Amino acid sequence: MQTYPEIDFLYLNEEDMIKAGVEDMKGCIKAIEEMFRLMKAGDYRMGGANGNSHGVMMVFPEHPAFPNMPKDGPDRRFMAMPAYLGGSFDMAGMKWYGSNAENRKKGLPRSILTLILNDKDTGAPLAYMSANILSACRTGAVPGVGFKYFAREDAETMGIIGPGVMSRTAFDAAMAVRPTLKHVKIKGSSVKSKSAMKFAKYLEEKYPQIQKIEVVDTEEAAVKDCDIVSIATSSPSGDPALYPYIKEEWIKPGAVISCPAAARFDDDFIIHRARNVVDNIMLYEAWADEMPYPAYKSIPIPAVHCMDLIHEGKLKKDQIDDLGDVLMGKTPIHRKKDEIIIYSVGGMPVEDVAWGTVCYRNALKQGIGTKLNLWEKPELV
Repeated sequence: MQTYPEIDFLYLNEEDMIKAGVEDMKGCIKAIEEMFRLMKAGDYRMGGANGNSHGVMMVFPEHPAFPNMPKDGPDRRFMAMPAYLGGSFDMAGMKWYGSNAENRKKGLPRSILTLILNDKDTGAPLAYMSANILSACRTGAVPGVGFKYFAREDAETMGIIGPGVMSRTAFDAAMAVRPTLKHVKIKGSSVKSKSAMKFAKYLEEKYPQIQKIEVVDTEEAAVKDCDIVSIATSSPSGDPALYPYIKEEWIKPGAVISCPAAARFDDDFIIHRARNVVDNIMLYEAWADEMPYPAYKSIPIPAVHCMDLIHEGKLKKDQIDDLGDVLMGKTPIHRKKDEIIIYSVGGMPVEDVAWGTVCYRNALKQGIGTKLNLWEKPELV
C-alpha cells in the first residue's frame, strides 16, 4: 500500500519481467479472456472521446523543415496507448513506444516498448516496466483466445505467413490451447529467408512434439490443408494490392485465420461466405471515425476493410461478430458447420494493462524488481 505523500514505484527490467512470468502464455490467455469479458460488460476505457481509440500516434514528415527533426521512414513513429481495466485488474496504465525499422542495424528490435501502471485515483506511478516481451505475449494471447473457441479441437496443421515475433507468440498460444498440432508450414519472404529458418529452429527446439516442419514458398502452400493460419507480415500500408492475398479455394473448411496485420481476401468471399470476427468491434468503429475513408489503406487489417464495405453499403454491421459476445454467450461459437473464420486482431492497450498488472503483482509477491522513489514530499502542492 502506498503511503502518501511519499511515492515509490517498482521498476522492472526485461530480466525482471521474465522472472515475474511474462512468458507464461497460458496465464496470459487466461488474463486476456477475462479482459474481453470485462470489455463486453463495459468495465474499461481507452483513449479518445469514444473511449476505444488504439492510441495517439506521432509521425514525422517526409521532408522535415528542420535539420534535427527525423524524417518519415518504415515504421518510424511514436505512440502513446492509455487504458483502464476494471474487475480484478482495476488498473490504469499506458504503453509507450518508439519504432523504427532502422533499429535492426543497431542490434535493436524495431519497436522499443515500455508500460507504466498508475494508481487509478491519484495517477501516481505504481510500476514502470520493460514491455517488449509483454506486448509480444499479449499479442499472441489474443489470437489464442480465438483459437480456443473457434479452432477445431483436433487441429493438427498450422500455417505461418510472416514468421516474425507476432506469429511466434501466436503459435505459442495455439499450442497452449490446441496441443494436438503436429504439422507447421512456414512462409517467409523466400524459402531460404533467415526469418523462416529462425522460426523453424525455434519450433524444433521448443516443440519437439511437432512431427513435420515445412518451409514453403507461396501463400497457397502455407494455407492449404491448415486448421489454423497466422498472417502477420510487415507489409507496408497504403496499397491493398500489396497486402498478402489469400484465395478462398485455398482455405480448408472450418479453418481459423488470424490477422493481426495486413491481409487481403476477395470481397465476394468476405460478404457472402466468410465469418468475420473481431477482437473489439468498437475499436474498428473508432478507426472508421478517426481515419480517412478508405481506412483499409492506412490500417491493413481485414476488419478495417469490412468497415469500409459497410460504408459503401456492401456489408451489414451484423455480418461482423464481436469476440466478447461469443465469450458472454450472446453469439454462438459456430454459426454453421465448417465455416471459415477471418479473425481480425487490432491490438489494444487494455491488453497491456491486463497482462502487465498480473506480472506486476507477481513481482510484488516474489520481491522482484527495484523500488524507486518519485519523491518523499512533493515540492509543488
